Amino acid sequence: MSAASRTTAAARALQRSNRTRRSALFTAGAAALVLAVSACGSGGTSGGGGGTGFITSSDGIATVKKGDRADAPDLSGKTIDGKQLDVASAYKGKIVVVNVWGSWCSPCRAEAPNLVKVSEKLAGQGVQFVGINTRDTSTGPARAFEQAYKVEYPSLYDPTGKLMLRFKKGTLNPQAIPSTLVIDREGKVAARSLQALSEAKLRKLIDPVLAEK
Repeated sequence: MSAASRTTAAARALQRSNRTRRSALFTAGAAALVLAVSACGSGGTSGGGGGTGFITSSDGIATVKKGDRADAPDLSGKTIDGKQLDVASAYKGKIVVVNVWGSWCSPCRAEAPNLVKVSEKLAGQGVQFVGINTRDTSTGPARAFEQAYKVEYPSLYDPTGKLMLRFKKGTLNPQAIPSTLVIDREGKVAARSLQALSEAKLRKLIDPVLAEK
């Protein structure tokens, strides 16, 4: 091969490499944009009907009638403190309030004091709060978050969102960060909100399930 041919071949290879790199950067950028839009929002609702079995009120709280509720998935693994936790066995017979959060999420920071207050008020009434910390690349920021907001209840560490994906499609599942779900005394998902919650809205989410016999 002549020197000119080698130069032409090298130039073509460089062009192909640049096209591949631009394509990869575009794909990564698009994925990051989708993640940024969906990962952390201050509100949002999801409609019921269509065979889903749940109804969403105007304030964004979705509920399911007692006889139509789906079982909560296996929520077990290591907490951000490195301890092992199996929610179903540890809190059997209790109402469990599951809050999905990240230390990087500003709506999560806004609602944290409300979660702490309500968890303390309802601790003696058979209600247990559990967090699912997600998309924090290490547990350090999550532990700092809990220390800053005086969060005493445990949080499972779920950096890649595997626990969130265990909730079945078509049921009340966490579709945003933050999300809060209420699991009834029989281990079934009873209610959900896909937004940061005030203390009053959090009680509106929990109290109907607490009143059930």
